[in-house]
Amino acid sequence: MNPALTRRPVVAWALYDWANSAFATTVMAGFFPVFFKQFWSAGAEVTVSTFRLGLANGLGSFAIALLAPLLGAIADRGGARVRMLATFTVLGAAMTGALYWLGRGEWEAAVALYALASFGFAGGIVFYDSLLLDVARSEELDLVSAYGYGLGYLGGGVLFAVNVAMTLRPAWFGLADAAAAVRMSFLTVAVWWLLFSLPALLFVRESRPASPPGFADAARAGFHELRATLGAIRRYRPLAWFLLAYWLYIDGVNTVIKMAVDYGLSLGFPQQSLIAALLLTQFVAFPAALAFGWLGGRIGARNGIFIAIAVYVVATLGAYRLDSVGEFYALACLIGLVQGGIQSLSRSYFGALVPAGKQGEFFGFYNMMGKFAAVLGPMLVGVTALASGSPRAGILSIVILFVGGAALLWKAGNVAAVPR
Repeated sequence: MNPALTRRPVVAWALYDWANSAFATTVMAGFFPVFFKQFWSAGAEVTVSTFRLGLANGLGSFAIALLAPLLGAIADRGGARVRMLATFTVLGAAMTGALYWLGRGEWEAAVALYALASFGFAGGIVFYDSLLLDVARSEELDLVSAYGYGLGYLGGGVLFAVNVAMTLRPAWFGLADAAAAVRMSFLTVAVWWLLFSLPALLFVRESRPASPPGFADAARAGFHELRATLGAIRRYRPLAWFLLAYWLYIDGVNTVIKMAVDYGLSLGFPQQSLIAALLLTQFVAFPAALAFGWLGGRIGARNGIFIAIAVYVVATLGAYRLDSVGEFYALACLIGLVQGGIQSLSRSYFGALVPAGKQGEFFGFYNMMGKFAAVLGPMLVGVTALASGSPRAGILSIVILFVGGAALLWKAGNVAAVPR
């Protein structure tokens, strides 16, 4: 193993991805959407429960998308990124665990708790991403970033596999039924998230100002710096082109993640097979993310991103002609090969562009683009499917996002770093 991956700060930092990926996999992608419709919105019409679910998904992400750059600027000025990471982690885990106590039909409380949990999850990622530059040297960014994503896919997959087993065989775990198992899974995610976050909170040391200001002074300074950063992003064209490219192609990635199960159901595939494919993607993505980190170090992060985009285009074209569950599994493996890679190399490529001392602020913009990149793709798929009368045409429309993102990434250039 590369010595960089055995240093205590690097391992501690990467374990945070292992910790919070449990929320992304078990809660966001797995159980919450189904349980919200069938349990907390029991008796409501399908269109009504869909609206409520959209509200739950949108509130937390929209709030953090608006606040992320400012929060990052404040944390940079005050040297408080680890403390902010702890705050958002506790918020997200506590709200997730609280879902356990909600009864049937309590959709309002479910929306509120899930929105707050999503806010904590997304806010934590802003500061977790920015701490990459405190634990990794410049020549290690690709590898260490991939290490975090790899552990995240593995950790999220391990707990999700346990949670799926709980729902399939609740009696083995001393639970009354599948509903009790799903509720218990929210508690397991909260405990997992808190437990495996501790190393990062204890052993990651950030660069701090010699005399950190108080919160009020940091907030004022952060707001002024945020205005200056907006101007800097516009002036520094490679960074601006990359953010626009990232907005498009990561929207394609997020759309594939969010729409894959729905697309499989539209084609008549069994729900159990689709959940199994989701698990398969998690475990394939673990070694593949590490391989992409190694690849980025050899050919450059931008070239690695181009390869991943090309694979996504091929996978999307394959999805258009999808006819069997076996083919769905094959596509799940193909996506798993590049999903962690495109995410990790995007983070490390952007990290190389960030000026020293502005990690939180610039990664706030980076995560803001990622959050707003959850809107265009699903709308594009839905409108295309509605207009054409074919879910296959809808999924094919995602190619536009990947091609557009690749074109803008080409304009960004293979820049190693902003002058520091």
